[in-house]
Amino acid sequence: MAKFIFVTGGVTSSLGKGIIAASLAKLLQARGLKVTIQKFDPYINVDPGTLNPYEHGECYVTEDGAETDLDLGHYERFLNIYTSQANNVTTGRIYQTVINKEREGAYLGKTVQVVPHITDEIKRRMLLLGNKGYDVVITELGGTVGDIESLPFIEAVRQLQWELPEEDCLVVHLTLIPYLRAAKELKTKPTQHSVRMLSQEGVHPDIIVCRTEEQLSPEIRKKVALFCNVKPEAVIEAADAPTIYEVPLAMMREKLDLICLRKLKITNYADPDLTKWKEFLDKLKYPKAKVTIGLIGKYIELQDAYKSILEAFVHAGAVNECKVNIVNVHSEFITEENVAEKLGNLDGLLVAPGFGLRGIEGKITAVKYAREKGLPFFGICLGMQMSVIEFARNVLNLKDAHSTEMNEKTPDPVIDLMETQKEVTAKGGTMRLGSYPCEIKKGTLAETIYGTTEITERHRHRWEFNNAYLEKFEQAGMVASGKNPETGLVEIVELPNHPFFIGVQYHPELKSTVENPHPLFVHFIKAAKESVEKKEVSKTPHLQSEMI
Repeated sequence: MAKFIFVTGGVTSSLGKGIIAASLAKLLQARGLKVTIQKFDPYINVDPGTLNPYEHGECYVTEDGAETDLDLGHYERFLNIYTSQANNVTTGRIYQTVINKEREGAYLGKTVQVVPHITDEIKRRMLLLGNKGYDVVITELGGTVGDIESLPFIEAVRQLQWELPEEDCLVVHLTLIPYLRAAKELKTKPTQHSVRMLSQEGVHPDIIVCRTEEQLSPEIRKKVALFCNVKPEAVIEAADAPTIYEVPLAMMREKLDLICLRKLKITNYADPDLTKWKEFLDKLKYPKAKVTIGLIGKYIELQDAYKSILEAFVHAGAVNECKVNIVNVHSEFITEENVAEKLGNLDGLLVAPGFGLRGIEGKITAVKYAREKGLPFFGICLGMQMSVIEFARNVLNLKDAHSTEMNEKTPDPVIDLMETQKEVTAKGGTMRLGSYPCEIKKGTLAETIYGTTEITERHRHRWEFNNAYLEKFEQAGMVASGKNPETGLVEIVELPNHPFFIGVQYHPELKSTVENPHPLFVHFIKAAKESVEKKEVSKTPHLQSEMI
């Protein structure tokens, strides 16, 4: 049976429970332990698949097709392992399971209550991964201590603290120690109240991790320890870091992993091997070049809406020893008149995924600019579909070409609803989700990027390239360089006569990690870097003569 670590949060949301959980898991993994992380979210939705990105950030899709919380992306990026449906549980899924059991008669006529029935189901799912061969299972509890919707999860942890052997269960509480600039001092009272509230629910934290802008003095640590009933060494400083990837090293300096190992009475561990992680950080902190990439989307006000894309750029930038500056461009406000002004100073263009009509014409205009100006272009999911529509309109001269998602009556539906989706009416969990194979055509840019002709990638879509138009597209120069081997669904399109122009139906950003940056992002940044170098050469006459 595995050991269990529970990570709770207090005072405010967005303190970074997911990053702390992932960092602790990384350190334990680096010491040779087999670790996984799961996230329990208190909202009533069965999963985040139907949520607007403005509500909850991006929806992260796992290999097995689960639509999950974006924190699972952090877990995969840090640990370089796959997560699954079992790693993300919501209140909605818990209640759905219990209600279905009640309808089946599983409770033998008993009154179904929050305690014990809901809490028993929560505990069952919390312990589920403990039998899968892991040494440690870390469970992050979403929300903030004191929230009404979080109470059943806290109660389940209380019961597990009582039921499990003392050395098999540990609670880490993440809290805030604010710095009052007017008074020029750190205040511990919010942390004290947060721990008191948690203790009132019967859960006593073993370790307190304190988010702070300023360094914690020994006096502050002792004060927190005294009033929160933990040892001073169990008060951990989590200062703001320039990048989330520095947090594991900061937690190692604070000995968070060693304290956990000691409390869990784990003795068979090695010194942490973070060689690759440190090499990545060195390249990230000391780049030799710089590129500016335009992110064309319609949810740009909330960065979490494109979290995996932004992190994939960080990974690819480090590989290329290149700082990637992201310029957010709202697709709603791009027009033929201002497109050159908005995109003229960019070194590459990524058109992001999304759903619905809003901002579509701006994305199509941006694709046209990239295609005509030779600007490195990368389209993901809807971005790929926009590149197909743009090509149909401006190269094939199908002026009213569109997707039936936006215009059901278009005379040229170059993007159409998948056959398997035409009878689907329910919205939740019914898209083409998860990992599917793709065969890549030899001699293409896609083959150069991947170095193979057989790949698998993760999907989340209902619409696809309409193969009735494929011959016209290929005759005009757009190559379908990747297809699903079973259905013939077009997965990748590219333009061979362009410096770098590729669109993919899947979501490559979901598989990019620190140790395995995704090759599409790596080659896209490489192309943008080469574009910068060419611009510099063209601006400097003596460099041109030297090259000649």
